Amino acid sequence: MSYIRTFTTGSGAVGKLHSLPALAEKFPNLSQLPVSIRIVLESLLRNNDGLKVSDKDIHNLANYNAKSPGDYEIPFVVARIVLQDFTGVPLLVDLAAMRSAVHAMGKDAKMIEPLVPVDLVVDHSVQVDYAGTGASLEKNLELEFHRNRERYEFLKWGEQAFDTFKVVPPGIGIVHQVNLEYLAKCVLEKDGVFYPDTLVGTDSHTTMINGLGVVGWGVGGIEAEAGMLGQPVTFLVPEVVGVYLTGELHTGVTATDLVLLVTEVLRKTKVVGKFVEFYGPGAKALSLPDRATIANMAPEYGATMGFFGIDEITTGYLEGTGRSPELCTTVENYYKAQGLWGIPTDRDALQFSQIVDLDLSTVKPGVAGPKRPQDRIEIDSLKSKWASLLTGPALGWLQQAACHQHGNPGKPPAIPRQPTG
Repeated sequence: MSYIRTFTTGSGAVGKLHSLPALAEKFPNLSQLPVSIRIVLESLLRNNDGLKVSDKDIHNLANYNAKSPGDYEIPFVVARIVLQDFTGVPLLVDLAAMRSAVHAMGKDAKMIEPLVPVDLVVDHSVQVDYAGTGASLEKNLELEFHRNRERYEFLKWGEQAFDTFKVVPPGIGIVHQVNLEYLAKCVLEKDGVFYPDTLVGTDSHTTMINGLGVVGWGVGGIEAEAGMLGQPVTFLVPEVVGVYLTGELHTGVTATDLVLLVTEVLRKTKVVGKFVEFYGPGAKALSLPDRATIANMAPEYGATMGFFGIDEITTGYLEGTGRSPELCTTVENYYKAQGLWGIPTDRDALQFSQIVDLDLSTVKPGVAGPKRPQDRIEIDSLKSKWASLLTGPALGWLQQAACHQHGNPGKPPAIPRQPTG
């Protein structure tokens, strides 16, 4: 059975899509599934070839039971890959080695090519050797290229050798911000067929892109390379925790204050290995930067993703960061055609494994860290807390963590004090 339908793109042309509403005629409960699960399901529907993705895979996920997901694996074929240079260079070396081997066999080296678009972002690269002058940035970049000339020449070779491999040079920004601000399109197209922008990246904070409604998370180099070669990223069907946001932040409360509380709450909820999907009137009212900040912290609260749906805030951000009005209209029309447009405000609109309620008006300014964001202290309590922490036992928090790790909350194991002087 064909599930291909059409919709009108931003240019007014007719585009094709693999229709989730058409699939819902066979699986009536599909419209109540979490948005993130439905986006993964679209990938299965589109990539069903009977080999890497089968009818059974589609049947399993279309019958997703939030309260009891089961233990089957999902072969998720992502639309693109994002690499940072630390792990990306070895992957490019692998592709170059494969090209050399193919060439040595007398074959066309061009047959070795990533099957999905790959962007490598050179980030955290420029050292500050010059400061305080108008020419500082230019001098620092010049020195950066001089120090790493051989590496950048190799990356430049890779960019011209592979049609689907692009490099974002140093000095542009951090990989997950570059992904959010420049690379992401929310909808991609190939041969007239449109589909959601999905990805994996070799950076733990790849999840920042979830704030833009893009399904994706961080993986290791081997998984990323498999994705580059068109292989599925396989994972166990996840539980999806819905975080129902209500209210709004008070004046003076920042996104940092919010994410510290979200991290504290979700650590207690135990969301490791799960999808987290934010919805409700509070989520709908959040700005895109605030959504992205919450999504960015997914590794800190332990979730695979911290996902927000796509709505007018999303397309407004796309247009504000230089994407074309045509793309923005295509994104809106595509997600409306798929029944995925907008962030639900009804608490019971979707079926989640668990629902966590959070009133944004209860968020207060706080501090945490430097290494444990869940150790949040509200500003009003900072003076008294500071005094107790300063005069309390050395390594008190470490002892507390250790005793819980060893299953004895009453008596921590002995930790020797460091010598003084």
